[in-house]
Amino acid sequence: MTDIAGMAVVIPAHNEQTLLPAALSAVSRAARHPALASTRLLVVVAADACTDGTRTVARRAGALVVPLHARNPGRARAAGVALALRTLRLDPGNVWIASTDADSEVPPGWLAYQRARAEQGWDAVVGTVRPQGWPPALADVIRAHLREYEAAGRHPGGASDLHPHVHGANLGVRADAYLRCGGYPALTAGEDHALVSALETGGHRVLRTRRHPVLTSARLTARAQGGYGDHLGRLAERVHLPG
Repeated sequence: MTDIAGMAVVIPAHNEQTLLPAALSAVSRAARHPALASTRLLVVVAADACTDGTRTVARRAGALVVPLHARNPGRARAAGVALALRTLRLDPGNVWIASTDADSEVPPGWLAYQRARAEQGWDAVVGTVRPQGWPPALADVIRAHLREYEAAGRHPGGASDLHPHVHGANLGVRADAYLRCGGYPALTAGEDHALVSALETGGHRVLRTRRHPVLTSARLTARAQGGYGDHLGRLAERVHLPG
C-alpha cells in the first residue's frame, strides 16, 4: 500500500480556448470526489505555441500554466509534469500524475479510481477513450470503429477489462516510476505509447482498464499529428468528409 499525498492533472494544449473550458470543468468535477478530500491536487495546462486565449482560460479556471513554444506534445506533457512536481514538493513516491487532453472530458470517478489503484500498488493506469460529437454522416463508420476498438484485446473466457490501447487523454502514473523510466520523450506523436512501453519494460506494474473511459472530441482536424484525432480523420476519408 502506498499513500498518495498529492495528485496533478497535466493537460497539453495548443490553441484550445474553445474546448478547454469543458475539459477543465470535467477535471474540477472529478477533483471534488469525496475520496480525494485529503489529497492535494493541482491542474497544470501546458500551453504550447498558443496564439489564442488558452492561457487566459486556464488561469481563470484556477489551473497552473506552463507556456512553451515547442509544438511538441511530448515536451508539453513533460513540462507540465515538471511544474507539478516543483510545485507539490513531495516525495515522488507519494505523487500521482494523471494525464488528459484539452479536447477531452474525464468522468466524475476518474481521479478517485486512479488514486485507489495507486494505493493498491499499481505504478500506472492506462485507460480508454470514447469519441463524441462526430458529424452525422460519419455515424456508421464511427460505430464500426467503436465495435473494433471495444473488441480489441478481448479473449473468450479472459478478463474483459483488459485492452491494448494507450491514450494520453486517459493515463496516470506514479511520479517516481515516471522519473525512473525517463518521463515523456520529446516526440511529436506517440509520447504516451513510449512512456507506457518504458514502464512495462522497466518492470513497473501497469494496469490496463476499460473502466472510466474519457470522452474525447471527434473533430476531424487533429491538433497533434499521428494521434487519435488523426485516426478519426482517416475514418472520415472513407466517406469523403472534409478534414
